[in-house]
Amino acid sequence: MTIRQTLAFYLDDIESPVGLAVDVAVTLLVLASTAIFVIETYPISESVRWVLDLGNVGILWLFTLEYGLRLWCAEHRLQHVFRIYSLIDLLAILPFFVGWMDISFIRIFRWFRILRLVRFLEVESFLGKASSTDTVAFARILFTLFAIVFVYSGLIYQVENPINPGQFQTFLDAFYFSVVTMTTVGFGDVTPISEGGRLLTVLMILTGVALIPWQVGNLVRQLVQPQTQVTFACPQCGWSAHDSDARFCKRCGQALDT
Repeated sequence: MTIRQTLAFYLDDIESPVGLAVDVAVTLLVLASTAIFVIETYPISESVRWVLDLGNVGILWLFTLEYGLRLWCAEHRLQHVFRIYSLIDLLAILPFFVGWMDISFIRIFRWFRILRLVRFLEVESFLGKASSTDTVAFARILFTLFAIVFVYSGLIYQVENPINPGQFQTFLDAFYFSVVTMTTVGFGDVTPISEGGRLLTVLMILTGVALIPWQVGNLVRQLVQPQTQVTFACPQCGWSAHDSDARFCKRCGQALDT
C-alpha cells in the first residue's frame, strides 16, 4: 500500500495494534483537553494556568495534524469535510486559530469515538449475560446523556460566567444548573440573566423533555432484553439473537442444541 493508504487504514482501524493505539491516543487527548477546560474554570495560580494553556495548545496542534491527515487520506475530500465527525473536529480547532471565541470545549463531541472501543466489551451484567451489541447500546445511551449535559454546561458557563460570575463561578455550577434544568426539576437557586443564557435554558428544557425520557426508555429496554434473549449462534446460519426458551432457529428453522 502507499503511504496515504497506510495512514488511512490505521486512522480508521481499531483491530490492529497500531490502529488501536492511535484511537486510544486520540481518546486520551480528548479527555486531557476536556479536563483542562474544566480545571481552568476554577481559581488556580498563574503558573498552573500557563502550564495548562501550553498543554492545551500542544493538544490542539495534534488535533490539527490529525484533521489534516484524515483530510489528506480521504478518497472524497469534499464529502469528508461535511461528515459529522469531521465538522466536530473542525469546530474543535477552528476557534483557536481564528481567535473568535474560545469554544474549544465543543471537542467534547469527539468523545463519541470512545464508542468504537466499547465493541470489545464482553462482560457479565447484573441482569445476566449481555451481548456485545447490548453493551454498545447501553454505553451509547449513557454516554449520549452525559455528553449532551456536558456540552450544555460548557455553553451556559461560557455565556453566563463573564456577566454572572456569582452564580456561574465554576464549571460545576453550570453542570448542576444543566442537570436540574434538563430534568425539569428547576430549583431556581441558579438562574441565567443574559438573553443567550435564557435561550440556552429553553433549549435545555426542550432537550430534557424530548430526549431524556426517550433515552431512559431505551436504557430500560436494553437492561430488560437480556433477560428474555440469549446469545447462541445457530450452527447453520449463524443467527444468535434467540429467545431463552428457543428450540429452533427463528431464521432458518435449524434445531438448536441448547
